[in-house]
Amino acid sequence: MAIRDDFEVVASQVRTMVQRFALGLLVIASFGAMLVGKADSVLVEHARVVALDLASPVLEAIARPVAAANHAIADLKEFASLREENARLREENARLLAWQTAARRLENENERMRELANFREGPEASFITARIVGDSVSAYVRGALLNVGRKAGVASGQAVVTGEGLAGRIAEVGEHSARVLFVTDVNSRLPVLIERTRERAILAGDNSPRLRLTLLQSVAGVQRGDRIVTSGHGGSFPVGIPVGEVVEAGEGSVRVRPFADFSRLEFVRVVDYGVTGLVSGGTSAPAAPAGVRIR
Repeated sequence: MAIRDDFEVVASQVRTMVQRFALGLLVIASFGAMLVGKADSVLVEHARVVALDLASPVLEAIARPVAAANHAIADLKEFASLREENARLREENARLLAWQTAARRLENENERMRELANFREGPEASFITARIVGDSVSAYVRGALLNVGRKAGVASGQAVVTGEGLAGRIAEVGEHSARVLFVTDVNSRLPVLIERTRERAILAGDNSPRLRLTLLQSVAGVQRGDRIVTSGHGGSFPVGIPVGEVVEAGEGSVRVRPFADFSRLEFVRVVDYGVTGLVSGGTSAPAAPAGVRIR
């Protein structure tokens, strides 16, 4: 007991001395290390390398479980995000299935509408493609010369169309050529319908880029943007060939812009809507219904 008491007393005294002179001892140790480093840098470098060699395995051993724990945490986070992604994909898949059902229904309706749109009234039409080889445009005439004529089956009164709509009709026919009278010519008179209201009118040319809509029962019912199509009256053309669009609808005056671009015409179709078709180069083509452009 006495020895242990003496040891505790000595230890307490030493601890008190160390605490009292700790700062001074640290300063002395630091100066000593600096002096040793200045005196022998090779020895200090060697000691540092040895310390690193000894510490590396310890640090590696400590780092492995830390890295494994980081990987495990990352896997858990990824698993949680995958669950969220899976739930989102399920919701999206349900929405897509609903859209698929609606798309199939609309596809069936569209198919039925196409079948209705393929309905054709009257006789089938035949046509021949012709090239414009000359212009008959002057102050008094709006027309063109085609490279097909009577030999190809072209006849007076047949319709001349472009991909956009009606361009005119055949006015004169030779053996190998024909003259087209455009709808913009002052001599052109065409029975038409306002597609929206189904009101009948006469579309007249006046040698200007715009056509005049005349003999209307009610000018007030015409609006800008209304499509003008052939009415089928007179027996020359069937119902529904697009002609133009209303661009001005004022009091007592309605102006129509033709769909056909006469400044860029190179090729046109000469269409026969009668019982007999063209005899050379003719290809059977149904007459266009209302609202369907001929191409």
